[in-house]
Amino acid sequence: MLSSAQTTPRLLRSPTTTTAAAAAALKCSSQILTTRKALISRQTSAVDLAKSFLHRLRRTEPQLNSFLYVPPDEAVLKQAEDIDKKIKNNEELGPLAGVLVGIKDNICTYDMPSTAGSKLLENYRPPFDATAVRKLRECGAIVVGKTNLDEFGMGSTTEASAYQVTANPWDLSRVPGGSSGGSSAAVSARQCMVSLGSDTGGSVRQPASFCGVVGLKPTYGRVSRYGLVAYASSLDVIGCFGSSVADAGILLNSISGHDKNDATSSSREVPDYASQFLEIDDLESKPLKGLRVGVIRETLEDGVDLEVISSVRDAVSHLEELGCIVTEVSLPSFSLGLPAYYILASSESSSNLSRYDGVRYGNQVFGDELNSLYGDSRAQGFGSEVKMRILMGTYALSAGYYDAYYKRAQQVRTIIRNSFKEALDKNDILISPAAPSVAYKIGEKKNDPLAMYAGDVMTVNVNLAGLPALVLPCGFVEGESKGLPVGIQMIGAAFDEEKLLKIGHIFEQTLQGCSFVPPIVADEWTP
Repeated sequence: MLSSAQTTPRLLRSPTTTTAAAAAALKCSSQILTTRKALISRQTSAVDLAKSFLHRLRRTEPQLNSFLYVPPDEAVLKQAEDIDKKIKNNEELGPLAGVLVGIKDNICTYDMPSTAGSKLLENYRPPFDATAVRKLRECGAIVVGKTNLDEFGMGSTTEASAYQVTANPWDLSRVPGGSSGGSSAAVSARQCMVSLGSDTGGSVRQPASFCGVVGLKPTYGRVSRYGLVAYASSLDVIGCFGSSVADAGILLNSISGHDKNDATSSSREVPDYASQFLEIDDLESKPLKGLRVGVIRETLEDGVDLEVISSVRDAVSHLEELGCIVTEVSLPSFSLGLPAYYILASSESSSNLSRYDGVRYGNQVFGDELNSLYGDSRAQGFGSEVKMRILMGTYALSAGYYDAYYKRAQQVRTIIRNSFKEALDKNDILISPAAPSVAYKIGEKKNDPLAMYAGDVMTVNVNLAGLPALVLPCGFVEGESKGLPVGIQMIGAAFDEEKLLKIGHIFEQTLQGCSFVPPIVADEWTP
């Protein structure tokens, strides 16, 4: 039982008052940096680290169902052995050497299945790695498996997977969020050190909040989408999960940059995000002095649980104590984002998923003639949620309705983008809850799609505007027998992930009274 989950978070008045023991613990909050230091100093080996995580994964996986595919232990340990040989021979190590990474199963891996959580792609093995995966491997990362998701990324609970339902490590009766629920649960339960997810309307950030981990959605174009199974191409981004801000930032550093295979990827220079991760001993008493923070008024009104509002307001007070200048900002167009998002995302999915006809892509169901082959392949391959969104999107794009729905949603998107730009011209970051509630029960909203869609209200606007956002745990709400984590969302200007990571790291380093390690592994995990 995790006792800290039962306590109210204590916010540090001044970083200089931290005890030596607490400071030492905070210094090693990054699993990636700790792993690198331990390997280089030969305090441990990559093989021993891999065995430790694999043991925990095998022990907890029957309860969690985070992974759709985990390779044989021998395959993982072989990669770890190669890293140990490099260390023995004093060869240069990549920045992610020995780091075990989970990959969401809609991101292509040449040596593992990539099903996108759909029966239509069951047993599909791509002949290539996604660019993000290739870059991870080049940095020395070890891919430990493919994580569960809502089919084709369409869902907010991971219940829409065609294969299994993932449980929340904090409470096995609750959802981990979605669609990247497997990736967030795996990091939360320390089945892997970090993981990749995808974020079309909040699919990295909402699960991060539900599972008490850090979730980073980059600016659209910062990370190549090549090898990401398309849902809504103007909204999709590959994002990062970690148990600390530093881990999420280092992971982003490794996968960012221009890619000739993705025309939408940006050629902007990628900063060294790791330079922002100062140790607590190096912080001033007001390390964020003068930074302007805007709290979005519309995100703390009706429809948001009071306990979530309280936790976010406490977090905002902590930012003030760190020197931030906090004001309230109004984004009147904020409530328009949800309907606009679902029209645009469904429309794009209707187009993108038309390729799965059993001939060009997807498993084929035999038919007497071509139309029945198409129809039966799709009918038996797609799940109900995917079918519903394809129908919604096809309707919105149909003759006579295009202007009323799709065109108007695009106009709303422009309004939202402009309102965010105006607010961020006056503020360094904007603040909101990551979700209107904490994790809810499995099955609670499965038959009420509108209630489930409403849970995306905090996140979809960021995708419509193409902005970066960071979610990190900021406190707890009392559950039935244990606390449930609450996440705060920090939104930045386009391509300003560096500032988000700096602020998030300092916030995280100076937040006391919270241990975001779930009960399922609390007894065995030592940060």
